[in-house]
Amino acid sequence: MEFLKLKDISERHMELINPTSTEKVLKIGQMAGMRPGWRVIDFGSGFGEALMLWGEQFGIGGVGIEVREYACYRARQKLAEHGLMDRIEIIRSSATDYHFEPHSFDAAVCMGASFLWGGFAGTIRAMREVIKPVGKLIIGEPYWVTDETPPEWAQNQSDVRTELQLLQLARAEGYDIEYLVRASPDDWDRYEASNWYGLLNWIEENPDHPERQDVIDELHHSQEEYFRFGRKYFGWAMFLLNPVKY
Repeated sequence: MEFLKLKDISERHMELINPTSTEKVLKIGQMAGMRPGWRVIDFGSGFGEALMLWGEQFGIGGVGIEVREYACYRARQKLAEHGLMDRIEIIRSSATDYHFEPHSFDAAVCMGASFLWGGFAGTIRAMREVIKPVGKLIIGEPYWVTDETPPEWAQNQSDVRTELQLLQLARAEGYDIEYLVRASPDDWDRYEASNWYGLLNWIEENPDHPERQDVIDELHHSQEEYFRFGRKYFGWAMFLLNPVKY
């Protein structure tokens, strides 16, 4: 089964599709200075939860870019229910194919999808073309919590860096880390378990599906990887990046 279809299955009972919480998403928006009149673009916007929260709490408008039809449908439905469709638009497109007006947004966001541009540094370079000269970047990114990650796992996660390396990459691209909000172990557990819940429910509901074994394999691989490696060695945080003005 293709990767995006597996994500539709595993995430179907979730709203935030990263290891974080409503409170933490609102905190990073507050620290970024979001306010009425701001335009925010979210690349890989998922079910639109972050944009919805910022729209309600801070009065922002903007655009969510999401490649999955199912996710776009849910996001638009949610924004309509919250009366935000006049301020926030969801566009079905890959992030790399979307044509934006340069330097027209107050903030650009990419939560857990820096692979779209080849990693953390590539994401900074791509998104800084979207924001105003004093605009902010918010990147949700995994990192190694220790330098002693087992090689058999680290070699399959070649784009992951330590937090110090992420800081150095940000500085090399002309940004400082202004603030960060880390995922807690509870955030990770909730996120991973919610994925398993979605997968297992689908397996129970589809006993005769021709790709059922693919979903079973995904469930078992995800659980084994998390218990063996992920919970001990993987961190995740939302990094607020501010252009250097020294």
